[in-house]
Amino acid sequence: MKTLFTILSALILLSACAQQPRQNAEEATQEIYLPDMHTARIALDYEGTYHGILPCANCEGIETEITLKDSVQFIKITRYLGKSDEVFEQSGRYSWNEQGNTISLKGVEKPNRYFVAENALIHLTIDDMPITGELADKYRLRKTE
Repeated sequence: MKTLFTILSALILLSACAQQPRQNAEEATQEIYLPDMHTARIALDYEGTYHGILPCANCEGIETEITLKDSVQFIKITRYLGKSDEVFEQSGRYSWNEQGNTISLKGVEKPNRYFVAENALIHLTIDDMPITGELADKYRLRKTE
């Protein structure tokens, strides 16, 4: 009985030490350098309506609503608060940048780009940079539906 126990113990130890198959260098490199495919375009549920009041130099704010639908269509509605009750509506197509994180509204005067975040569109500057400082949060349109 003691001999059987010793043999079983030895077999268990030997099987635990067995070599695992090695990857060749090419396979290992491919695993390390695969691009991250988790872009806003792929990973987020971005279609829907976004709303907010953007800062305005000569009015109380620009009430802005942007609806993204059908993976390429947008509707943008703006109203200049404290200036007039006139509502401006633009519609058309939008496109994504190469990184899949920013959309451009086609046919809309610059700045017309928005960084797509979780449940938000962040209005970018004319140079496609995020606004920083105290007012940064004011340039965020929040998803409403």
